[in-house]
Amino acid sequence: MPHVTVFRPESNPVYQVGGKSFVFFRTPRPNAVDPDTGERWEDVIVIWVASEGDKLALLQDDRLPFFTTPHFDGHPSVLVRASRAGEIDRDELVEIVEEAWLAQASARRGRVWLEERQVR
Repeated sequence: MPHVTVFRPESNPVYQVGGKSFVFFRTPRPNAVDPDTGERWEDVIVIWVASEGDKLALLQDDRLPFFTTPHFDGHPSVLVRASRAGEIDRDELVEIVEEAWLAQASARRGRVWLEERQVR
């Protein structure tokens, strides 16, 4: 993706476009834990979405391992554990990340990128 920078504030990468995060790896938090052991998950990835409707579509698709927590209520993002990302079809995951980039990129950057892809 064009104009992407990777920021590493504490070792977990944060992928940004134009200074806006669109994918980042969370540090373990008390609101994302193993239901059996209570241990904090160390592999939670946050992926931006364009709208609440997009968020709900991903969360309600039983094929996909996306989830959310009350901390992210009203936030345009979904969560997924890195250990479960392999359950998502590669092409679908690429599309989800591209949509996350588009949700955070400027309108001009998004338009140019989409136009360049149509030409190829």
